[in-house]
Amino acid sequence: MSEESPAALARHNLIVRGFLLGERLDIRGFELTQALATTPLTLRVGRKGYAVLFRYGVVVLFDVTADEEAHYLADITRLVSDPLLEPGREQAHIDIVPGGTEHVDPDGTIILSELTPERMQVVADVLAKDMLLEHFEVRVAGVFDRVEPLAGRLKRHGSRNFKIKELLSQIGDVLLTQHRMVGRAEVLEKPEALWNLPQLEGLFGRLEREYEIRERSRALDHKLEVISNTAETLLDLVHTSRSLRVEWYIVFLIVFEIVLSLWEKFF
Repeated sequence: MSEESPAALARHNLIVRGFLLGERLDIRGFELTQALATTPLTLRVGRKGYAVLFRYGVVVLFDVTADEEAHYLADITRLVSDPLLEPGREQAHIDIVPGGTEHVDPDGTIILSELTPERMQVVADVLAKDMLLEHFEVRVAGVFDRVEPLAGRLKRHGSRNFKIKELLSQIGDVLLTQHRMVGRAEVLEKPEALWNLPQLEGLFGRLEREYEIRERSRALDHKLEVISNTAETLLDLVHTSRSLRVEWYIVFLIVFEIVLSLWEKFF
């Protein structure tokens, strides 16, 4: 990790904006360029700005002008897999107070004693997870809305006439969301910067509580579990119903064969 002098990175106040662009961001092309830090990759942008890039499709920009932001996002879009029609957005304000206590003001302003690559990585990590959780919350709410009527139909009518393709689609959505949360984004994992600077644990903890990362993640896990259990239960009922139907067909054929044999014997 490159070392930057605090004086070179210091700002009195600045704006940080995050963008969830798509499913995945291919940052391999940046690995050989000059970087302030890696894991996640931290680069210079424009005259005095910085960008933190995450493989799961998030870009967080620090102190970047509107023109620089538009140009940079247009340039990096080509590296995004499965881009979103409406990218997720998040914005925060940072005040640099040299020697001050690092915390989050009641109005949401993030107070830092200095702006270093490690601090940018910590802030970017929380903003990225906030956007990702918001994206998942909307997506899971849509799946939940599709599964709930199926359970209601079962309760009211005891109907087992469900489409297997539809149920498998719900289960697939749940598995894909769980994979992205746990496998790619590692929502509950701490950023790599804390291994090198454990004194930033306090800042990370305050930001994590401010954006309710753990609480929202647990709520999502609970919803995903409910959706998965409901869809799997309905799928089991469909299979049971079909198995029962096949058994009745077999019984009918046996009875028909017995009747046919008796008919031939007596008539």
